[in-house]
Amino acid sequence: MKKFLSIVMVFFAMALTAGDLKVPKDAKDPLFLWNVNKYGNFVCEMELKNGKKVYFSSVKSMMDFYYRPWFYEGYGAKTAKDIKKMLVQDYITGSVIDAKKAYYVFGSRLIGPKGDDLVPLMDENSVKMFEMKYGGTKVLRFDQITKGLIKYLDM
Repeated sequence: MKKFLSIVMVFFAMALTAGDLKVPKDAKDPLFLWNVNKYGNFVCEMELKNGKKVYFSSVKSMMDFYYRPWFYEGYGAKTAKDIKKMLVQDYITGSVIDAKKAYYVFGSRLIGPKGDDLVPLMDENSVKMFEMKYGGTKVLRFDQITKGLIKYLDM
């Protein structure tokens, strides 16, 4: 019990100092075409090499852009090589994380803005805390997220 309370206190302290992504008020998700600010814990950001920033309402939406950037006309990206960086937020603390370093929980009871989604977390302790509350069938790293999985989540 002491260990559990210690973990909870650490995450509470981290949540107080966490820095959310700074998203413009009118930022729209390019896939779902709605305002991303409505889905605070799920918001993601992508910066393209041409300097444009793209905001998403979920990891699922961001990964769709990652695998099909040519589909989203007007952003100037043709391949994943045109992406400079991708940022996600730890669902528990709100801390901003490099998307390629995050852990992603698949198959939890938590539903994203558009159904099943991948929930980003910053480390294994965050994953354990998340799974205690929401469950999850698998934990993935960025390189394990496939185009097929994103298509499956969007069914």
